[in-house]
Amino acid sequence: MSFSDSDSSSAYGGDYRNFRQISRERLLHEMLRSAKTGNSKSTWKVLIMDRLTVKIMSYSCKMADITQEGVSLVEDIYRRRQPLPSMDAIYFIQPTKENVIMFLSDMAGKSPLYKKAFVFFSSPISRELVSHIKKDSSVLTRIGALREMNLEYFAIDSQGFITDNERALEELFGDDEDSHKGDACLNVMASRIATVFASLREFPFVRFRAARSLDVTTMTTSRDLIPTKLAARIWDSLTQYKQKIEHFPQTETCELLILDRSIDQIAPVIHEWTYDAMCHDLLNMEGNKYVHEVPGKAGGPPEKKEVLLEEHDPVWLELRHAHIAFASERLHEKMTNFVSKNKAAKIQHGSRDGGELSTRDLQQMVQALPQYSEQIDKLSLHVEIAGKINRIIRESGLRELGQLEQDLVFGDAGMKDVIKFLTTKEDATRENKLRLLMVLAAVFPEKLEGERGLNIMKLARLPQDDMSAVNNMRLLAGASDTKKKSTGAFSLKFDIHKKKRAARKDRTGEEETTWQLSRFYPMIEELIDKLNKGELSKDEYPCMNDPSPSFHGTSQSTPMHHVPAPHSKRTPTWARPRSSDDGYSR
Repeated sequence: MSFSDSDSSSAYGGDYRNFRQISRERLLHEMLRSAKTGNSKSTWKVLIMDRLTVKIMSYSCKMADITQEGVSLVEDIYRRRQPLPSMDAIYFIQPTKENVIMFLSDMAGKSPLYKKAFVFFSSPISRELVSHIKKDSSVLTRIGALREMNLEYFAIDSQGFITDNERALEELFGDDEDSHKGDACLNVMASRIATVFASLREFPFVRFRAARSLDVTTMTTSRDLIPTKLAARIWDSLTQYKQKIEHFPQTETCELLILDRSIDQIAPVIHEWTYDAMCHDLLNMEGNKYVHEVPGKAGGPPEKKEVLLEEHDPVWLELRHAHIAFASERLHEKMTNFVSKNKAAKIQHGSRDGGELSTRDLQQMVQALPQYSEQIDKLSLHVEIAGKINRIIRESGLRELGQLEQDLVFGDAGMKDVIKFLTTKEDATRENKLRLLMVLAAVFPEKLEGERGLNIMKLARLPQDDMSAVNNMRLLAGASDTKKKSTGAFSLKFDIHKKKRAARKDRTGEEETTWQLSRFYPMIEELIDKLNKGELSKDEYPCMNDPSPSFHGTSQSTPMHHVPAPHSKRTPTWARPRSSDDGYSR
């Protein structure tokens, strides 16, 4: 079993612990170590997990961490296992009926699989299931612990998590509104999001995007109410945590903002030009795994090597959110800086012809040095990746497509420009054409209705499945802004041509733009900025907590309230200065 590298606290200095570290410490210390120091006298233990909890563990811990806490074997609860009656077992499982039945079958009767069981549930367990466990007296005497960990999310990096609901978009926004599936999906999401706050020991103001179509001309649909329903269910879980979890805050410490895809349909499909986005867009990566070729041993053929582009890599940590042009420039600077400080590299440099060295030349020189180290290996890897990305951008004509996408978003291009691109760029890939039309559909939904939509899909030579994907963009729109601004269908059509249509405000005049194709920004960036300043509309984004009167009594232009930062010492990794001290910087 493979577990990802976990961050070490020393890398971030002081008492700051990032989100993944908090998850890691809870799993290792609260769960595994508590079983080690409990009534058990056994040295080694078995760790038993289900399909979800093994993923939770793998996102936060590595195998060495688990072994260090006294676990010698990791097992799947649904696989047939060898009896180990002299060893204790730690169960980290979801509180489902199936899992409880499997656990009871392991530990019941005269010949249990393990000596003692320490059971930790990933989220709150129902009273019915607890009663079911208590019914079997032979099992009760073999239970060393029965606890709710309330940790049921994937800590994908130091500041982010996901809830593993891959079909949420289909179940919540699909054409066939299956209320049972949608409700089940919302329940799982709410429960898992709430466990994030249980881990962080934070009690948030729960704010959400209100249904937009609350007027006489339109009808509120179940899609419009998704954020409201999710907020209510998260709030229910949090109020229970206030009563049940020791040291859980009793007053609000932070803010949670719940949104849905209708606030920004463009962000997931437009080409984003950061180093991280380009890696995942243009390279054949599986998750964060990148495969590249390295020189073979003893002059043999090249060998394939897998590397993880994650936060333990200081170069990735510094550059992942930078524009690809800046990242390429910075990598060249780092290579130049290393060569200038190394005597052997200077000698090799002097033996070459005059003129400025390319990043590739510098890379080859560094690789030839006898003191070629793991740090330089990482730097060289990123030089290779950036070079590969820039080559793909040139060969595929991606800059021109990216410019058109952004012009559509900011109202500087329209249907004619898209038709011209599809006519002149017949070699554009199917994916790029599809993404362009999805951006078009998000900005100009009416342009793709009926005959016009069929004609442009034929021009793009896209199959029926892709046409469905483009048409489905309208399902995500919910109660669109155009409906809000217009009282009827006639005025909507009439208003379309009055001024240029822009999907968001152009901020290039407000802040310096160094690189091309850096105008675009996701709408969530603007919303978080307003939230941070206390300027987010209380009507469009109400609060589930119903806090102090000042929250409801303030005007739109006045900050509603300022929640003190729960951990004021935290410095987000993306906010660090670009010249961070990673061993490569000047």
